[in-house]
Amino acid sequence: MSEPVREAKGTSLARWLPLAGWLAHYDRHSLGRDLLAAVIVSVMLVPQALAYALLAGLPAQVGLYASMLPLVLYALFGTSSTLAVGPVAIISLMTASAIAGMSGADGAALSTPEMLAAALLLAFLSGAMLIAMGLLRLGVLVNFISHPVISGFMTASGILIIASQLGPITGLSLSGGNLIAMGESLSAGGQGLHWPTLAIGLGCLAWLILARRHLKHGLMALRMSESAAGMLCKTTPIIAVIVSSLLAWGLSDPLVEGKSGMALVGAVPGGLPDLSLPSLVSHDWPGLLISALLISVVGFVESLALAQTLAARRRQRIDPDKELIALGVSNMGAGISGGMPISGGLSRSVVNFDAGAATPLAGAFTAIGILLASLWLTDWLAWLPRATLAAIIIVATTSLIDIAAIKRTFRYSKGDGAALMITLIITLAHGVESGIIVGIAVSLGLYLKRTSQPHSALVGRVPGSEHFRNVERHEVETDPELAILRIDESLYFANARYLEDTVLALMAERPSLKHLVLACQAVNLIDASALESLEVINERLSAAGVKLHLSEVKGPVMDRLKCSELPANLGGDIYLSTFDAWQALSIHGSHCGQSCARDGISQTAAVG
Repeated sequence: MSEPVREAKGTSLARWLPLAGWLAHYDRHSLGRDLLAAVIVSVMLVPQALAYALLAGLPAQVGLYASMLPLVLYALFGTSSTLAVGPVAIISLMTASAIAGMSGADGAALSTPEMLAAALLLAFLSGAMLIAMGLLRLGVLVNFISHPVISGFMTASGILIIASQLGPITGLSLSGGNLIAMGESLSAGGQGLHWPTLAIGLGCLAWLILARRHLKHGLMALRMSESAAGMLCKTTPIIAVIVSSLLAWGLSDPLVEGKSGMALVGAVPGGLPDLSLPSLVSHDWPGLLISALLISVVGFVESLALAQTLAARRRQRIDPDKELIALGVSNMGAGISGGMPISGGLSRSVVNFDAGAATPLAGAFTAIGILLASLWLTDWLAWLPRATLAAIIIVATTSLIDIAAIKRTFRYSKGDGAALMITLIITLAHGVESGIIVGIAVSLGLYLKRTSQPHSALVGRVPGSEHFRNVERHEVETDPELAILRIDESLYFANARYLEDTVLALMAERPSLKHLVLACQAVNLIDASALESLEVINERLSAAGVKLHLSEVKGPVMDRLKCSELPANLGGDIYLSTFDAWQALSIHGSHCGQSCARDGISQTAAVG
């Protein structure tokens, strides 16, 4: 009896700690795969972590700190074997926007320590919100953000990120949280172009672009395997980092000294960050709550989509609610270890997958690699030009801009295309927070508009069959005394009155009408408001001598209707199929169904 008890305990533990479910099967082969993936991702993550910290307006080491403890925590709680969490471009941009909107206790702009404290609190709050959503099983909430809105937001964010890096890559002073402010700032500082900075920035940019497009084919031409060539191409940012750092070091005297010198990363503190709870940084810290919620939602949507895409290639399953908890714990870990808000990174996760990462432990091993870099490489990182990091960000961000998606969306649906463009324009003109808020509002508004006026169609029987189609699209049999109205949407408070108007208009147009059948095959829900509307429709039709019937009511909907008085008071019957209703009510039918029970539910409806 003891063995089943141990198994039950293990199952319960794995429910909250996914690592407990697969660790027992971990072997040397999996260890080798995870170590290889960790080495490659660590090489990628060091320059990216530094770059994204600077993008967020924070000291460079914050990116390294955000790539240690959060990765270990995700290895414990995450359900994806290949998702690589850490600083990412969009979340860094949103972090910068959130912090820029704050002010200190004296109303002045935040100092660097205050900005860092704000970032820590933002990560902690974001993590707490994600954990709360996971415990409440609210992973389905991401479905309320339409894909066109996400696409528009991603494209606009990519443009903003690239625009924000024009300053570091040219040596110009650039500020602002939207495209308009950045443009004004850039034009005002146009005379301060720093040519050595521009040369290194453009050189790194050209190298990264050419390497991305041609290096793999060149290596394969030298008889290197495709997988090895692909992996080596992912490390090209490190080459840019090493070469540009050596150039900056070699030219340090004329370039670093004085106001006209090249902007470098500067001194990066080595070692481990201190662990401590974030503090309330200023009197307006509640303003971070909305930002934390938006960062949580956007980060989760991006991470979940990426994790599910990679998991599908291995026929694995991702649990959205567990992912909420895993990302939440990881963000709280960043908040207590000197980091910043984090999420799943596209390029790193793909590399992790291609490198053969077997389990989330690959992320924990990556954290060890970042730790070693923080201990031993900080002296060299001080010579790294910010223009190099700007080039790395620009190349990595280009994948966010999807012009083809805009064309596809407009071609398929003008409404969705409008939602995409509104989100894109608002994000560019007012900033990332305004863009995502307006985008969510627009997508919900479009949903309410579509469902508040549900599509319905009068249908008739396709001759010689049991199929019914729209009378305006097909040659079908009809009956002047019978109307079959197909409802193509669930019925709820927003469209209940619209259904009433549709039915009453139909009755006014058909003086000879004796029977009206509502075909409900597309109805998955009838809420209390819609039920009341159906009762009103039944009463008004009965008063006019017309019987109301229902057909093809789904089992769960029928179960709810049985709890009401509608079936007993219905003027007509409830039929299992529309064809049964046709046979019973139409002059063309055999009337074989007229012997069915007249208690409001036909004999076959009970199994509906």
